Amino acid sequence: MRIYPPKPSTVYLYATCLVDVFDPDAGLDAITLLEQQGINVIFVEKQTCCGQPAYTSGYTKEAKHVAQSQIDLFPDPFPIIVLSGSCGGMMHHHYPKLFKGDRQEAKVQAFCDRVFELTEFLVNVCRVKLTDQGQPTSVVMHTSCAARREMNVHTTSTELLSQLSNVELRVQDYESECCGFGGSFSVRHPDISQAMVEDKTRHISNTQSDILVSADWGCLLNINGAFEYQQKPIIGRHLASFLLERTQEVNS
Repeated sequence: MRIYPPKPSTVYLYATCLVDVFDPDAGLDAITLLEQQGINVIFVEKQTCCGQPAYTSGYTKEAKHVAQSQIDLFPDPFPIIVLSGSCGGMMHHHYPKLFKGDRQEAKVQAFCDRVFELTEFLVNVCRVKLTDQGQPTSVVMHTSCAARREMNVHTTSTELLSQLSNVELRVQDYESECCGFGGSFSVRHPDISQAMVEDKTRHISNTQSDILVSADWGCLLNINGAFEYQQKPIIGRHLASFLLERTQEVNS
């Protein structure tokens, strides 16, 4: 079981390449959420991909090179808050495998111990207590396979949503099943991926929820794209943006 530190005064934010490219507002919203907890947030502009696509495709040497470049960008001993459970899992669990037996093994392990997924950090380190300022609504949540297995994002995301008094969390059938994205899997096996996302969107739609939320933008891109192709009005949002919107006071 992971031992969590006291709430720090400063953290690094690792936005992930997908948030940076497709939804930078989610990154800014995450910064605001952390600042509301009295935490100073440092964003390193040179950060790039965590190396997961190369790693899961079997390109270990290339993944190690990417990992090394990221590790060097975060030299100070601050926690590193990651906006995707799958990227967090790569950095926390798999970087040590890349550097096992390497002369930098101890340095890398120290880095990995500082990596936290956003909802994990808010729940287990900040111990946040949210006050819902929004109107009644219903949401359905999706968590990526890696985020669920490696970082337990489904438990911490559920904990945060359960604190919102005017939000009804509805559970889709086969909630833990993959949406079909899987990084390069969706490119290498497009027909299988399409069948999987069709199942996923059907189960999400059947909940008749107002909003889809997720802490993983890779999955959201896949699911949102499928909904757009199906001409359905559901649009998935990053959990950071949803939480900030719900907890901000509306000016009258």
